[in-house]
Amino acid sequence: MRTKSVSITELPPSPDAERHSRMIKYAVAQAIRVLCIVAVFFVHGWWVLIPAAGAIFLPYFAVVAANNVKRGSSATVQRPGAIVPVASSPSNGRQA
Repeated sequence: MRTKSVSITELPPSPDAERHSRMIKYAVAQAIRVLCIVAVFFVHGWWVLIPAAGAIFLPYFAVVAANNVKRGSSATVQRPGAIVPVASSPSNGRQA
């Protein structure tokens, strides 16, 4: 019985690609934080609480999102391809 073969598209991204993706997410979150800090100086009244909360809590969510590493779907290692061990059968009493 053949096991499911693994396609190249099912492989996880390379460590460099994954690191780059996480760095982009972190940089975007920090850019939004900077905008929140700047908005604190231009917003008046109780509305100032919204950008202030963004500036305070956004770093936590940025770090959590940046450290979110996707793991593979299974921890077991699969044999490559359809390699199936064949039991040796003696032919004429000799082994090959």
